[in-house]
Amino acid sequence: MNLFYRFAQLISWLYFRIFHRMEVKGLHNIPSAGAFILASNHTSYFDPPALGCKLPRNLHYFARDSLFFWPLGLLIRNLNSIPVNRSQLDIATLKRVLKVLKSGDPLLVFPEGTRSPDGKLGGGKKGIGLLLAKSQSNVLPARVVGGCQVLGKGMLIPRIGRKLVITYGPLLRFENLDPGKSDSHRYETIANRVLDAISKL
Repeated sequence: MNLFYRFAQLISWLYFRIFHRMEVKGLHNIPSAGAFILASNHTSYFDPPALGCKLPRNLHYFARDSLFFWPLGLLIRNLNSIPVNRSQLDIATLKRVLKVLKSGDPLLVFPEGTRSPDGKLGGGKKGIGLLLAKSQSNVLPARVVGGCQVLGKGMLIPRIGRKLVITYGPLLRFENLDPGKSDSHRYETIANRVLDAISKL
C-alpha cells in the first residue's frame, strides 16, 4: 500500500465521517491476509472510496477505461484502479485481475454491474460468477446503506448530513458459492448467491 493510497484513505474517511456521519460495521470480518473479492451493492459514485477508506488492505478497483487519460489516468492508477470495458470482461482485463488476486490483494466488485436508481438491490451479472470461477477467490460481502440519499443516480452535488453506513459481512468460501461445472447456469448461480449474502446484511 503506497503512501498516496494511505493519504487518500485518510482524506476519504475524514470527509465521510464529518459530512455524512459514516458508520462502519463488521471490520473484524476482513481477512488480515490473502486475496478476496469484496462484493457490494452499488448505490453511488461514493461507494468505492467509502468501502475502501477503512479497509486495512491494499484494495483494487475497476474503473471505466475511458477515464484513463492524463492526468486523471495517473491519479486513478495510483489509487489501484484497473481499466475495464463496461460492456465486457475482456481477456486482458481478466488476466490483470487474476494477477492482482494471485499477489494476495483484494478486489472490489459490484455484482449488479451498475448503480441502483433507488438503493434497492438489483440482479447479479454473470461477470462476477465468471471471475470467481476463474480465480476461485473467497468473497467478502458488503452493504452500503444511505449512499443513494447521499449521492444517488442523477444527483450532481452530495447531500451533506445524510448518514452513510457500511457493513462487512462474514467471509464466504468459494466452494460454498460454486454449484460446480455441471450446472448449466453456473456463473448466474454464483452471482445470485453473492447477491443473496449481500441482501442479508
